[in-house]
Amino acid sequence: MHARRRRVLAPAIAAALVGTGLAAVGFGSGAQAAVPTTLPLTFSNNSGRSDKVYIYDIGTLLSTGQQGWADANGTFHAWPAGAQPPIAAPDASIAGPANGQKLTLRMPQFSGRVYFSYGQKLVFKLTTGGLVQPAVQNPSDPNENILFNWTEYTLNSSGLWINSTQVDMFSAPYAVGVKAANGTVKNTGHLKSGGYTGFFNALKGQPGGWANLIQKRSDGTILRALAPGHGIENGALPATVMNDYVNRVWTKYSSSTLTVTPFADQPNTKYYGRVSGNVMNFTNSAGAVVTSFQKPDSDSIFGCYKLLDAPNDLVRGPISRTLCAGYNRATLLTDSNQPDTNAADFYKDTVSNQYARKIHAQMVDGKAYAFAFDDVGNFESLVNDSNPQQAYITLDPFS
Repeated sequence: MHARRRRVLAPAIAAALVGTGLAAVGFGSGAQAAVPTTLPLTFSNNSGRSDKVYIYDIGTLLSTGQQGWADANGTFHAWPAGAQPPIAAPDASIAGPANGQKLTLRMPQFSGRVYFSYGQKLVFKLTTGGLVQPAVQNPSDPNENILFNWTEYTLNSSGLWINSTQVDMFSAPYAVGVKAANGTVKNTGHLKSGGYTGFFNALKGQPGGWANLIQKRSDGTILRALAPGHGIENGALPATVMNDYVNRVWTKYSSSTLTVTPFADQPNTKYYGRVSGNVMNFTNSAGAVVTSFQKPDSDSIFGCYKLLDAPNDLVRGPISRTLCAGYNRATLLTDSNQPDTNAADFYKDTVSNQYARKIHAQMVDGKAYAFAFDDVGNFESLVNDSNPQQAYITLDPFS
């Protein structure tokens, strides 16, 4: 699986949520109702499209660590052994509801994804390393001309976390939700009226190569917009697109200090960054260097990896997460105390993650997973509940 995707695949893991506020939720304390081994998932088709819909629930069964898929009843099926070259995976598709209809499935305790496609089944293959999932930044991927998308979820003994994601691409619109024991429903991921076309029109009008992220079928049908890291990977976006901003950050913090307070619930834990040559060194309150970062390139910024790698530790990872959000949102020059969690400050610089900016602008609640650490400051499109009664995925109109 691609490194950029990993960041949002397991939102339930506290170590991956440092600084977001989510890790502080006390799911493990006090009396708690048992989370069922399978949970009803109501899949609603409000897309307005006449295409057949196919659904796939794939992931890791948390009770055993096995990888596989679930059928409509929530029954787990392990993937058979793969091969090299990769071989076709078993057909894990579930026939989805027609436009205007609903279908209730059952989802097992997975850390995984629910894919959905329009008009055609997706192509999954098995290699010796496991399942090969769609990677549409690769022009030879067999799913390149299929309209599809996916949500990510973790259902375990502590509850359900389910999110919409645009970390890899912006495509077929959908929202996710969860019903709590008291009957309240939390939703996220809905676009504003006109938000789907509004996003693509805005991206088309953005100079600097951003329009090249849009992928179409030969008949002109828009399929998706690739995330900018994937655009760099396949040559659609210049690899230097963030260089000017990085250079200005490097100049600023060669003579001043960047203060990072990575944990919202630990305001006294601070790290201090200063640039020396090609390195930004971070010290703790005692003045000891705790970690250092090489001057990042655009791909490292958009993917929050490579030169901005973020291990699940308590020092480098949290600092890197904060830096990654600051680069993508372009807040590092306007605020030397990070993270900046005021959305009014985001994306003000002409050199920033324009893809992320345009996605957030079209969301009803302003929340999205437009880059891997968009959860810094709780701006991610995720809902969770410790005692879930029902999950929801809603296919929204292409308007």
